[in-house]
Amino acid sequence: MNIVSQRSLRVQGAMSALLALMNEPAFTRRQTDPLACDFMLGNPQEMPLEGYVEALQSRVVPLNKDWFAYKDNEPASREVLAEALRGWRGKGYRAEDIFLTTGAFAGLAVCLNAVVDPGDEVIFLSPPWFFYEALILSAGGMPVRVMIDRDTFDLDLEAIESAVTPRTRAIIVNSPNNPTGKIYPPESLKGLADILERAARRAGRPVYLLSDESYSKIVYDGRRFLSPTDYYPHSFLIYTYGKTLLAPGQRIGYIALPPELPEPEPVRTAITAAQFLTGYAFPNALLQHALADLEKLSIDVHHLEEKRDRMVAALREMGYPVHKPEGTFYLLPKSPLEDELAFIKLLEKRRVYCLPGRAAEMPGYFRISLTASDEMIERSLPAFAAAVEEAREENDRMR
Repeated sequence: MNIVSQRSLRVQGAMSALLALMNEPAFTRRQTDPLACDFMLGNPQEMPLEGYVEALQSRVVPLNKDWFAYKDNEPASREVLAEALRGWRGKGYRAEDIFLTTGAFAGLAVCLNAVVDPGDEVIFLSPPWFFYEALILSAGGMPVRVMIDRDTFDLDLEAIESAVTPRTRAIIVNSPNNPTGKIYPPESLKGLADILERAARRAGRPVYLLSDESYSKIVYDGRRFLSPTDYYPHSFLIYTYGKTLLAPGQRIGYIALPPELPEPEPVRTAITAAQFLTGYAFPNALLQHALADLEKLSIDVHHLEEKRDRMVAALREMGYPVHKPEGTFYLLPKSPLEDELAFIKLLEKRRVYCLPGRAAEMPGYFRISLTASDEMIERSLPAFAAAVEEAREENDRMR
């Protein structure tokens, strides 16, 4: 008996590692344990950003009868974002090319639903964000997984070009990357653009670049973020405020078309239609009214950098192999045990909760979120030290 659709089953299969994690007792236990050191997800572990609540409160009182009416791509919100992008990116973004979404999650779904036909292939890079494969399947596309260079965490251009076929319709690129923290350099982005341009010429239709830039304002060591959309015109810039405001439960973001996009009008129309049909993927009225104030706010990136440096130095001293990420708020240490799930259990019994690497297609690694408080970080360090020592003893017994 077919109780649910085959597409639904395929989507569930693409999410199996994440669904298994959410069914683990530790997933819930970390939320109720007052002494938990919660590094599992990018959730806030402290009170909201100063100014955030005030920005929302100042817009609660209605100024007209339509204050809480249906909202789509509101002109005032689009103007705020176009002006902000012109200042940030130094390019002539237009208000009519900005599309408001309920975060990057919805932005990705909208873009895929706007350009992908059933059977079209969409390349995504691994390790990926949890939902890329599922979103491609949900849009009727065929996911094509391409591994990054595991030594440098950079794009593997040769592998990407080998994955391109006449059915390739799009590629999803996430920079800075979650979970590796890699910011893709200009030579890699230029090489990618060349691959996509050749593919589009052969296919006789655009091959789209979906640029997931959720962490583009969280970069370290004085680096300058370079957008993949700067190198390729058939692009969608996808952004969310959930990271810079550290308020992932209040969902607002946008899609921006590059000013140099050829023939933008059919794309604008397709995106607007997809916004309605992707579950009305517009931010609620209050968030749109507050957008001018929210755009000015950000978590303390310098403090995140200090937490990164503190943890990287401490973990390396304990013997964990861990690189120093260029952006995002994650670390990706290599597990001292080959089975990182077994090592995660060693941490959990010491009330330290991390994400197993296989949830992000990185078995043998685990992810640490730097959104943990300073107090959590300091309290966790003896636990990390004890867990790695226990792992060494277990490895010795296995030899």
